[in-house]
Amino acid sequence: MTRVKRGYVARKRRKNIFTLTSGFQGAHSKLFRTANQQGLRALASSYRDRNKRKRDLRRLWITRINAASRNNGISYNKLIQNLYQNQVLLNRKVLAQIALLDSNTFSIILKKVSG
Repeated sequence: MTRVKRGYVARKRRKNIFTLTSGFQGAHSKLFRTANQQGLRALASSYRDRNKRKRDLRRLWITRINAASRNNGISYNKLIQNLYQNQVLLNRKVLAQIALLDSNTFSIILKKVSG
Protein backbone atom coordinates (compact mmCIF):
# COMPACT_ATOMS: atom_id res chain seq x y z
CA MET A 1 0.00 0.00 0.00
CA THR A 2 1.22 3.49 -0.74
CA ARG A 3 2.23 5.83 2.00
CA VAL A 4 -0.20 8.66 2.78
CA LYS A 5 1.31 11.91 4.00
CA ARG A 6 -1.20 14.04 5.92
CA GLY A 7 1.10 16.98 6.49
CA TYR A 8 -0.87 19.62 4.62
CA VAL A 9 -4.30 18.62 5.94
CA ALA A 10 -3.13 18.33 9.54
CA ARG A 11 -1.24 21.64 9.37
CA LYS A 12 -4.27 23.40 7.93
CA ARG A 13 -6.51 22.03 10.71
CA ARG A 14 -4.07 23.08 13.42
CA LYS A 15 -3.59 26.49 11.84
CA ASN A 16 -7.35 27.12 11.92
CA ILE A 17 -7.45 26.27 15.63
CA PHE A 18 -4.46 28.50 16.37
CA THR A 19 -6.04 31.45 14.55
CA LEU A 20 -9.19 30.96 16.64
CA THR A 21 -7.18 30.97 19.87
CA SER A 22 -4.60 33.58 18.87
CA GLY A 23 -5.50 36.03 21.64
CA PHE A 24 -5.55 33.51 24.47
CA GLN A 25 -2.87 33.56 27.16
CA GLY A 26 0.02 31.16 27.62
CA ALA A 27 -0.35 27.55 26.54
CA HIS A 28 -3.96 28.17 25.54
CA SER A 29 -2.68 29.72 22.32
CA LYS A 30 0.64 27.87 21.89
CA LEU A 31 0.05 24.16 22.48
CA PHE A 32 -2.36 22.44 20.12
CA ARG A 33 -4.20 20.20 22.56
CA THR A 34 -4.92 22.93 25.11
CA ALA A 35 -5.67 25.44 22.34
CA ASN A 36 -8.16 23.00 20.84
CA GLN A 37 -9.90 22.48 24.19
CA GLN A 38 -10.01 26.20 24.95
CA GLY A 39 -11.24 27.00 21.43
CA LEU A 40 -14.13 24.55 21.79
CA ARG A 41 -14.93 25.98 25.20
CA ALA A 42 -14.83 29.55 23.85
CA LEU A 43 -17.18 28.69 21.00
CA ALA A 44 -19.61 27.00 23.37
CA SER A 45 -19.52 29.99 25.73
CA SER A 46 -20.07 32.50 22.93
CA TYR A 47 -23.04 30.51 21.63
CA ARG A 48 -24.59 30.34 25.10
CA ASP A 49 -23.92 33.99 25.88
CA ARG A 50 -25.42 35.29 22.65
CA ASN A 51 -28.78 34.11 23.97
CA LYS A 52 -27.99 35.16 27.54
CA ARG A 53 -27.27 38.73 26.38
CA LYS A 54 -30.88 39.10 25.24
CA ARG A 55 -32.13 37.98 28.66
CA ASP A 56 -29.73 40.30 30.49
CA LEU A 57 -30.70 43.33 28.42
CA ARG A 58 -34.40 42.69 28.97
CA ARG A 59 -33.78 42.48 32.75
CA LEU A 60 -31.87 45.76 32.60
CA TRP A 61 -34.67 47.49 30.69
CA ILE A 62 -37.28 46.24 33.16
CA THR A 63 -35.18 47.45 36.10
CA ARG A 64 -34.78 50.92 34.56
CA ILE A 65 -38.49 51.22 33.73
CA ASN A 66 -39.42 50.06 37.23
CA ALA A 67 -37.14 52.63 38.87
CA ALA A 68 -38.42 55.47 36.71
CA SER A 69 -42.06 54.50 37.12
CA ARG A 70 -41.75 54.21 40.92
CA ASN A 71 -40.32 57.75 40.95
CA ASN A 72 -43.61 58.77 39.34
CA GLY A 73 -45.74 56.84 41.85
CA ILE A 74 -46.70 53.71 39.90
CA SER A 75 -45.26 50.20 39.91
CA TYR A 76 -43.82 48.50 36.84
CA ASN A 77 -46.60 45.91 36.88
CA LYS A 78 -49.36 48.54 36.80
CA LEU A 79 -47.53 50.52 34.13
CA ILE A 80 -47.29 47.56 31.75
CA GLN A 81 -50.92 46.64 32.45
CA ASN A 82 -52.04 50.20 31.63
CA LEU A 83 -49.92 50.26 28.46
CA TYR A 84 -51.62 47.09 27.21
CA GLN A 85 -55.10 48.33 28.13
CA ASN A 86 -54.56 51.63 26.32
CA GLN A 87 -52.91 49.84 23.38
CA VAL A 88 -49.70 51.86 23.59
CA LEU A 89 -47.21 50.01 21.40
CA LEU A 90 -43.92 50.84 23.11
CA ASN A 91 -41.58 47.96 23.84
CA ARG A 92 -39.39 47.74 26.94
CA LYS A 93 -36.23 48.82 25.13
CA VAL A 94 -37.78 52.08 23.93
CA LEU A 95 -39.46 52.71 27.29
CA ALA A 96 -36.15 52.22 29.10
CA GLN A 97 -34.38 54.64 26.75
CA ILE A 98 -37.10 57.25 27.24
CA ALA A 99 -36.99 56.77 31.02
CA LEU A 100 -33.21 57.13 31.06
CA LEU A 101 -32.75 60.01 28.61
CA ASP A 102 -35.96 62.03 28.84
CA SER A 103 -37.80 61.77 32.15
CA ASN A 104 -40.33 64.49 31.21
CA THR A 105 -41.57 62.47 28.23
CA PHE A 106 -41.73 59.37 30.40
CA SER A 107 -43.89 61.25 32.91
CA ILE A 108 -46.21 62.37 30.12
CA ILE A 109 -46.58 58.77 28.90
CA LEU A 110 -47.40 57.67 32.47
CA LYS A 111 -50.08 60.34 32.83
CA LYS A 112 -51.65 59.41 29.48
CA VAL A 113 -51.93 55.71 30.27
CA SER A 114 -52.81 55.90 33.97
CA GLY A 115 -55.37 58.68 33.85
